[in-house]
Amino acid sequence: MPRPLGELEDAVMTRVWKWNRPVTVREVLEDLQQERSIAYTTVMTVLDNLHQKGWVRREAEGRAYRYEAVSTRAAYAAALMNDAWSQSDNPAAALVAFFGMMSDEQRQALRDAVRIVQGPDRGERPEEREDRPPPQDDRPPRQEENPGSVVDHGGR
Repeated sequence: MPRPLGELEDAVMTRVWKWNRPVTVREVLEDLQQERSIAYTTVMTVLDNLHQKGWVRREAEGRAYRYEAVSTRAAYAAALMNDAWSQSDNPAAALVAFFGMMSDEQRQALRDAVRIVQGPDRGERPEEREDRPPPQDDRPPRQEENPGSVVDHGGR
């Protein structure tokens, strides 16, 4: 299980995940400097630490490196949730409490995820599913409350 990222590690990884391509220290630095005062060597050290911890891989480009995420933010969030849940002495109660904290939109996302994992309804032939129109989603698009947060909402 990965340990939770620190505040600066998360800020750096947020950019690596968001850009979804190999990035340089300079690119991350320039973006971070729009929010805070930070030195090139600090960003370089954070990316090196993330590499040592297995969060990013790097490839030499001249005298510098390009860094790329090893996994997605969604996989990171899932690992954190799994670890927290597995530490409970009563996993069912922990899930009930967690579900109670969820918004209606998050509970719908959970239902959608369960349907994806379970696959087609039992007893329904695949050709019957293809004839059925897709479910309508009348909800307005979600506005991200905190784009720098750790949790990935799967595009919702």
